[in-house]
Amino acid sequence: MEDFNNEKLIGRINELARKNKQEGLTEEETKERDMLRKKYLENFRAKFKNEILDNIYLVDEDGTQTKLTND
Repeated sequence: MEDFNNEKLIGRINELARKNKQEGLTEEETKERDMLRKKYLENFRAKFKNEILDNIYLVDEDGTQTKLTND
């Protein structure tokens, strides 16, 4: 499947959600929906890590800043 940006992912996920409520999804559409949701969550987590977690510093009482790591 082509690489979607988050706006396209959300649009297609919503389109499938509306169709599911109205008439149901085929097995193929259900698989597509699940894959799109997974991709959206991967994108969200990566963006969150890059923008938030990678910019957190611990500050000691003496003012020394230490970058937060996964160790």
